[in-house]
Amino acid sequence: MSIKVSKQPHATTTNAVTPNPTMSPLIKGEFMRLFMMALLVIPSIALAGWSLYEIFLPNGLTALEVAQLGLGLTLFSWLCMAFWTGIIGFFLQLFNIDPLSLTKSQPAPTKQKTLSQRHAVVMPVYNEDTRRIMVGFEACIRELMESKHSDRFDFYMLSDTRDEVKAEDELRAFNRLSRRLGNYAKHVFYRRREKNDHRKVGNLKDFCERWGANYEAMIVLDADSVMTGERMEDLALRIEQNPDTALVQTIPMPVRQHTVFGRFVQFAAHLYSPMLATGLSFWQTDSANYWGHNAIIRIQPFIQHCGLPTLEGSAPFGGEILSHDFVEAALLRRAGWKAYLLTDTTGSYEEVPSNIVDYAIRDRRWVQGNIQHLGLLNVKGLNVANRLHFLFGAFAYISSLILFCMLALGTTDALIRATSVPDFFVSEYQLFPTWQVARQDMMMVTMWGTAALLFLPKVLGIILALLKRRAEFGGASALIKGALAELFMAVLIAPLMMFYHSYFVVSVLVGHSVKWEAQEREGRKVPWRIAIKHTQLLSCIAIVWGTTTFYFTPSLFMWLLPVLVGMVLAAPVIRLTSSEGAGIALRERGVFLIDQEMNECKALKRLRVSMKYFAISHFIAKVPTLPNSNKTVMVEQVLTEKPLPMRPIIVGNG
Repeated sequence: MSIKVSKQPHATTTNAVTPNPTMSPLIKGEFMRLFMMALLVIPSIALAGWSLYEIFLPNGLTALEVAQLGLGLTLFSWLCMAFWTGIIGFFLQLFNIDPLSLTKSQPAPTKQKTLSQRHAVVMPVYNEDTRRIMVGFEACIRELMESKHSDRFDFYMLSDTRDEVKAEDELRAFNRLSRRLGNYAKHVFYRRREKNDHRKVGNLKDFCERWGANYEAMIVLDADSVMTGERMEDLALRIEQNPDTALVQTIPMPVRQHTVFGRFVQFAAHLYSPMLATGLSFWQTDSANYWGHNAIIRIQPFIQHCGLPTLEGSAPFGGEILSHDFVEAALLRRAGWKAYLLTDTTGSYEEVPSNIVDYAIRDRRWVQGNIQHLGLLNVKGLNVANRLHFLFGAFAYISSLILFCMLALGTTDALIRATSVPDFFVSEYQLFPTWQVARQDMMMVTMWGTAALLFLPKVLGIILALLKRRAEFGGASALIKGALAELFMAVLIAPLMMFYHSYFVVSVLVGHSVKWEAQEREGRKVPWRIAIKHTQLLSCIAIVWGTTTFYFTPSLFMWLLPVLVGMVLAAPVIRLTSSEGAGIALRERGVFLIDQEMNECKALKRLRVSMKYFAISHFIAKVPTLPNSNKTVMVEQVLTEKPLPMRPIIVGNG
């Protein structure tokens, strides 16, 4: 996909590149795309609501049923939006249509041109495993050392590490890295903040204010990110060739997973992400989201428009902005800059938590940050697509609580009916009885319709991969085996994640905050003690729930059985899916294979080999020299007012 547009921002920055006057606008009908999504989503929601209403209506609507109907409409709003995003992505991918231009897939930016500006590659870290961050950082450096644009990039490890032992290890490891890099070490820097005010936001702000004016753009890495040289050069070229673009986000693909759970998540991402990202890109157009890493950001507009304020009030809607990336993308778009999502998944990699417990701990942080975004929906001047990002980002987690409440209310309603004597004569002079009516036909239609919303995009993703990318998964047979295993795992794990997300949402809404600590990144088998600790309440609820419904309403018990099984078996599922041995055994049998395991790129090979031989120097570490500061002021934004017109940044002497 190429990002080429002719329209400039309403003002230019000091280093703005003059656009080519022969460029034609790439995106067509931004408003019509959202209107089209509304035409698809709203009738789908209405149809789902009508089917629920028809089920409840014959016996008269009770308060419980009205509540279920309201929750159902809310849940179907989220499901229908995700469903149609996937469907559109399927057809665009099937016919090789670029989601932005709606023409045949665009070529990459002109690579014959050389980079004319300087760019920074930055990796913020906080109490991370020293070996992993240094090996990944070096892999990215060496990728660009070998390119023709090597002198156009500088690299910064921006440490916020508070653990003194880890901080000393970082410094020693960086000293050793500098010696290995030889003359190229002059392009590589390490900075540790004495105080980590405002976490990652403050870390990047410190970089931008001290050295940002020296660079056109920064490629932001996470502590577990790896990117190929080709992808990083591609991002820099896109920024330089599109002077109205401030953000280009790649899709970081999970790699290096060995546990069953990690490989399940990794396989699912590789299988479905291209289709889903294409559908997402279709309706968000030039208002893409920012996911915090594996993206390039033009520094001057970031400095001018992304100084985040502290929100008034208390948690969950007040205080520091936690999921800052969504907000920064929205503020860039609000100021007139473009933001794009690349649907090409090559060359951009990350790692995911290797077990369900660590995955849930990471989600706990995201739940709080995403729910906070609901309080920002009324920010002045936001684009519609960015408001939708805020809304649906929160509902990705709130939907679990809604579903849990629907199941609980449905069970309560069924138990009341099962333990009550029905009244067939509801009026004093009624001649004939009023029989209870069960709309079995509508129940089946609603059940299959919901199943289609949930599983049809997955089926289409599998079909698309079989038609176009089966070699990336080890052939058709391995792809089908992996896809069936992924579907089974998704159904088995869904009740557990529903419970966790529901608990997290309630915890946030009652004001419980969370510490944003470093996450576990390497594989570890969860001990039985930890697995039981994190699931005992869930399993007890499931046993009571299942026993009660089996005794009073056996038919409802059968409907709930897939949910109850996942809840009762939660501890064994956590324990067994955290096994590296089982994950490796599945890989040897062709289950959950991905392309980067069969055709490993140079960057990932560097990472794999270096992880085995990494060592920290025993010499006394020296604090490395940093570039001279080129002081810039990053102004805090006022969210209750529309942004001022763009202006040149203020540059002073450090």
